[in-house]
Amino acid sequence: MYARVTHYKMKPGSRDGATAKMEELKDRILGLSGMNHFINVMDDQGAGYVIALVESEEISNTNAENVKAIWGEFAEFLEEMPTPKGFDVLVSWTK
Repeated sequence: MYARVTHYKMKPGSRDGATAKMEELKDRILGLSGMNHFINVMDDQGAGYVIALVESEEISNTNAENVKAIWGEFAEFLEEMPTPKGFDVLVSWTK
């Protein structure tokens, strides 16, 4: 399994709009090839992380243009366009 982790920063006052946009794009996000799990966390200052667990680094790389396009849908809410980073998943535990 592979994790694409993306740090982002929203413009002040944009949380509600960005959350609504995310809900609008849910099917597109979860429909990305190899997507297993999607987590988005944000603090009260608008800084956050998206953690996307996908089947493999190869599949993650094939999604790169689609991921970039999805982030583009958030352009009006973002302070700057984020850059995803990839990591091998060592463990993924749930209870």
